[in-house]
Amino acid sequence: MLFYIFLTLQKLYLMNKLALSITFLFITFNVYTQEVFDIGVRQIEIFFSEPNWNDTLNAYYANGLGERLIADSILIDGLADQDVGIKYKGNSSYNVNNNKNPMNIKLDYIQNGQSINGYNVLKLSNGFRDPSFVREILAYDIARDYMPAPKATYANVFVNGTLLGLYTCVQSIDDDFTNENFYERKGPFFKVENTGISVPGCFGPLGILEYYSDTNCYQRAYEMQSSNDWIKLGNFLDTLNNHFNEIENVMDIDRALWMMAFENITVCLDGPINSIPHNFYLFKDNNGRFSPILWNMNMAFGLYTDGLPSPVQNSDLQELDVFHNSTDIQNKLTTQIFSSDRYKRMYIAHMRTILNEKFTNNTYSISALDLQTLINNYVISDPNAFFSYSDFTSNVSNSVGNIIGIEELMNNRVSYLLTLPEFSAIPPVVSNISFSPAIVLPNSSVTITAEVSSANYVFLAVRGKFSEKFVKFQMYDDGINDDGIAGNGIYGTNIDVDARDLQYYIYAENNDAGIFSPERAEKDFYQLPVVGSLVINEVMAGNSTAIADQNGEYDDWVELYNKANFDINLSGYYLSDNENDLTKWSFPNVSIPANSYLIIWCDTAGTSQSGLHTTYRLSADQEEVYLTNPLGVVVDAVHFVNAPTDKGYARVPNGSGPMIYQNHTYNDNNSPITSTENINVNSNLRAYPNPSNDKLYVLGTSEPIYIYNIKGEKVYFSNQLEVIDISLWKNGIYFLESGNSVVKVIKQ
Repeated sequence: MLFYIFLTLQKLYLMNKLALSITFLFITFNVYTQEVFDIGVRQIEIFFSEPNWNDTLNAYYANGLGERLIADSILIDGLADQDVGIKYKGNSSYNVNNNKNPMNIKLDYIQNGQSINGYNVLKLSNGFRDPSFVREILAYDIARDYMPAPKATYANVFVNGTLLGLYTCVQSIDDDFTNENFYERKGPFFKVENTGISVPGCFGPLGILEYYSDTNCYQRAYEMQSSNDWIKLGNFLDTLNNHFNEIENVMDIDRALWMMAFENITVCLDGPINSIPHNFYLFKDNNGRFSPILWNMNMAFGLYTDGLPSPVQNSDLQELDVFHNSTDIQNKLTTQIFSSDRYKRMYIAHMRTILNEKFTNNTYSISALDLQTLINNYVISDPNAFFSYSDFTSNVSNSVGNIIGIEELMNNRVSYLLTLPEFSAIPPVVSNISFSPAIVLPNSSVTITAEVSSANYVFLAVRGKFSEKFVKFQMYDDGINDDGIAGNGIYGTNIDVDARDLQYYIYAENNDAGIFSPERAEKDFYQLPVVGSLVINEVMAGNSTAIADQNGEYDDWVELYNKANFDINLSGYYLSDNENDLTKWSFPNVSIPANSYLIIWCDTAGTSQSGLHTTYRLSADQEEVYLTNPLGVVVDAVHFVNAPTDKGYARVPNGSGPMIYQNHTYNDNNSPITSTENINVNSNLRAYPNPSNDKLYVLGTSEPIYIYNIKGEKVYFSNQLEVIDISLWKNGIYFLESGNSVVKVIKQ
């Protein structure tokens, strides 16, 4: 990997202009560092040749045309980008008299493709209303466990060598975001915002997701991020408003419920649940469904109080109605969704999950204090802070002026919510999920049963790949759906499967309450392997330095495994990355021995190199691999998204388990883990700052923490999350392990 090392950086102010002289040394080596949105404090240094850069940015903001001032260069943790476009952003957070205004940094404004860690836009917020300076980061960090939400961290920002101060640094909701979370870049895409555009014949206040027969009216309330999609937006809103019984065909209800549950719990009122027509996006996925995406969490945890009866008391925030604005006829998000008793039970189930995982156990408070410890010195040094240091240290716990403390809000809010009948109601219990047959073969059927108590309605939701929507099948306890004896509390259903592993969850409810299993569904789900005797055992689609082929090239690869006790000749078999072209690459006359592995390189080399090489590559963003037999029948298929660099996507246990990301086991048995039950696709384990020279903070785990040095020697153990003092450790690489997740840590 090629990196630039900056040997000298001279800032020469000549004739009131900045000249930037950088001497480069080219050297090849491996560097381990944080990505830009990992929790920490990035250092961002911006260099303008324009001496009146602040006046120019203010003028551009006032013009409202989206103009950007070109920065000659920008350094992000020492890495340089040139000719970067910058503009001020924000509504109430911007003020012409501020010395620290929020910024939008577009790295590829001039140079197409310029980015950091694949991201080309950074959005910096100034914390203008938050004395604690943790609300925005904390809110996004919690939200991402349940729904698509931006990544967020901190940045200490300098302009022309002068410190502006500490900002939050938030991922943009753009095509990179939709690709990460919806596996699609080009769907209809809207930002919900009062645009100020006047449209003839369109009058009245802006509601939330209201339908207009004249699609021109939507220009008042939406900024289109795609192109020519007003009719598609209108069709969606027509269904939401006028044909609600068909809503699941056009809207991802689960993501909407998670967003509404999260915003209500955290009293985030500067947005849709409070009938404020901004601060969320709408994106239409490749299944034809719009999803709401939350945005702008800098007013979370009770900062925004407009719309509540005046004067607003702390108790109004702490005891916010769990179905807030359910009767506001101009808010179609709340009125329509809360018109369904089933959706209300699902909504409360999601609220209960968030409460139990983040708030009743005070995890949120620990995280908030950890974040404050991380940024403490930067807050002290901030020359343009909006609040005093005393306000900063106090506001996690206590009110500062009329700004309620986070703990003061949430501890009382949790107590209030738990007294409500919706939360004291007893939901069903889902347990003992089982399958018949126990080993599910490709292109067969399977009966799925679960023991469910105190339920009168149960469904199973399944899909074959990440980009598909879950399809729901009602489960019965009637004795005629492979569920055993009628009325025994065992619910069942039978479904057909193809060659792909199943992703699934179960929902159960009674008249009073509902529950998901797993409780974070649909963000989390269970996996059911569908495997025959010949399987796609491991895939690496981001091979940077892991394994070289016979020519020393680091190409993508697929590993097959023959579980049978006899050899299998692959002549007439095919490998493809396209379900519409299953014969894309044919195997030569080669056999895979019994209980053995075979590697196929996906690099376009074909027959020009020794070994097995396809005529196509794999994509790490989203890809499928199909193995088809001579009869044209797909015998195994694997779908993956967001493949990490140099990690294998492997069946664990070897040859028979679901696919998980782990350290690769090229041409070998995939390392077993302690359990394959309830495997989650994503890991939340994080360590920051990374690299570090004194203290290390760990988030995202409830499991014991182990740290090993490069020799594999254990150097640290703890049963709980805590601040780890590494100041006396030797400089070098360490590995932090918790549960089934490992994070590489650098001591410097």
